[in-house]
Amino acid sequence: MKRGSSGLHDLRVAATLAPVVLALASACGSTPATSASSSGTDASTGDSTGNGTGNSSLPTTGDMTASGASNSGSTSDSPTSGNSESNSNSSVTDTSTSSASASESASESGSSSTSATATTDANTGTTGTTTGGESTMGVSDSDSASTGGTTGGAESTTSGADTTTGADDTTTGGNADCDPVLDAVIRDFKVEHPDFEKYSGNVAYKGLVKDDLGPDQKPVYAADGPTPQTSGPDAFKQWYNDTPNVNQAIPIQLTLTEIMPGIFQYKSDAFFPIDNQGFGNQNFEHNFAFTTEIHTQFIYNGGESFTFTGDDDMWMFVNGKLAIDLGGLHPPDTQTISLDAEAAKLGITKGIVYSMDIFHAERHSTGSNFRIDTTIGCFIPQ
Repeated sequence: MKRGSSGLHDLRVAATLAPVVLALASACGSTPATSASSSGTDASTGDSTGNGTGNSSLPTTGDMTASGASNSGSTSDSPTSGNSESNSNSSVTDTSTSSASASESASESGSSSTSATATTDANTGTTGTTTGGESTMGVSDSDSASTGGTTGGAESTTSGADTTTGADDTTTGGNADCDPVLDAVIRDFKVEHPDFEKYSGNVAYKGLVKDDLGPDQKPVYAADGPTPQTSGPDAFKQWYNDTPNVNQAIPIQLTLTEIMPGIFQYKSDAFFPIDNQGFGNQNFEHNFAFTTEIHTQFIYNGGESFTFTGDDDMWMFVNGKLAIDLGGLHPPDTQTISLDAEAAKLGITKGIVYSMDIFHAERHSTGSNFRIDTTIGCFIPQ
C-alpha cells in the first residue's frame, strides 16, 4: 500500500507540473501546435478593420476591411491618413494592392497608378494627388464626401487665385476693356483768332504750359502774358474749352492699328479731320485752325514707350504730369518717352491704370501731320 500510494502521488505531481512545463516551453520560444486561422488583420494595420496605426515599412492603399477589399474612397497612389509619416511632399508610388477587387476598384474610379505628389486638404483631411498642376481626385464617384472635400480644396485654391486677380483688378480699375479707338474732340477756330495764322517757327518751343495738368484736366498756361508763340493766357484758355462764337467742338475717333506685333500706330500726313465742317475751310484748301483734345487711360505694365510726330503744338500728360512737350509752331517734330525711364517723375507704378491726356493744335496753314507710335497695347476709354 505504501508503494502504491507513492505511485499515485507521483502521477498527481506530474499532472500538476504539466501546465508549468508548457508555459516554460512557450516562454522559451516553442509554439504550441495550434491551428488558429487568420483573423483577416492587414499587416499594415493594428486591428481587423484597418483603422489602426499603419506599418510604416509597407505601402498601403487606404482603410482595409476584414475581407481585405479596398474601401471605395481610397486612392491607389496616396498614403493613407493612418500612416503617421504620410505628411510628405515626396512622390509616392503604389507598389501593390491588397486584392484584385482593390485594383479593379481603383481602375473603375479613375485613380492613377503612376507616381504623384501627395497632397492633403487642410480643411477636410482628404488625400488626393497633384499631377501637372491640376488636382486629380483618384476616388470613385460613389465617394461623394471625399470627392467633394478634395474638389472643394481645389476650388478654394482657384478662388484664392481669383481673389488675387480681383485685388489686381481693383488696383487696375477692374477688368479693363481695351479699345484701339481714341475718342477725341476737335475744336474749330476762326482764322481771326489771335493765336492762329499769326505765328511761325522752325523748332518746338518748350515751356508754354506747366508740368502739372490743371484741376479741370486742361493744360495750364505757364506765362503771365504773351510769349513768342502765343498771345496770352486768356486766348490760350479757349483752345481746349468750348467758347461760343470762338470755337465749335466736333467729336471724332482715331483708330490705332497694330502695324507689327506689339507696336500700335495712328498716322496721317494730311490730318484734316474736319474739312468743310465747323466754320468751314475759310478760303483754304483744308480746314486749318483747330485743336485736338484726347482723354484716355492705359495700364502701365512696364517697358512701354510713346512717340508723337507732328505739327504744330502737342503736349502729352501721363498721370497728370507733362511727359511730352512739343509746343509752339514748327515743322513735323518728334519726341519719344520711355515710361520706365520717366516712372519716378510721372509717379507711376507697374500694374496700375493711369490717365493719358493729349493736346494738339494746328495753327498755321499749309501742312498738318499727326502720328502716334506706341507699345502701349491697351487703352481704356475714359
